[in-house]
Amino acid sequence: MQYFYGDKTPLRILDEIEFWKHQESEHTVVIRQVVANLESNFVEQLKDWELALAQAEGVAVRYTEAVIRSKGIFSPVLLENIKQFTMYAINQSLNFVTFLNQLTAESEAVRNNEIAVVVINHIRRESEYLIGIITATLNYF
Repeated sequence: MQYFYGDKTPLRILDEIEFWKHQESEHTVVIRQVVANLESNFVEQLKDWELALAQAEGVAVRYTEAVIRSKGIFSPVLLENIKQFTMYAINQSLNFVTFLNQLTAESEAVRNNEIAVVVINHIRRESEYLIGIITATLNYF
């Protein structure tokens, strides 16, 4: 992602957040499918993450709709709300990465499944990518 799109920058930021929150939500399902014998506490946490990430995706959609309705004329309140949501999305992904690290470290089912380790490491890198690109865009605000 480039980091400046003029008056389209808020829309581009929200587009990235929407896409990657959808991906992160789907990743929770992938992990549950790859690790069939995953401990129940981790299964439940992944279900909670799936819901939370999908909700963040929905918020991104709602802000996208508000940006489109604004026709490029952003109120200070809308821009501040998008900035706050962007910071929330970053923090959520940071917490998701922390959870993935915990999952890899504490789950015997994951440790004993080489494919799961590779998949979770890939998922972690994708979330870290989101964190990086979205953090870089905060200078817009």
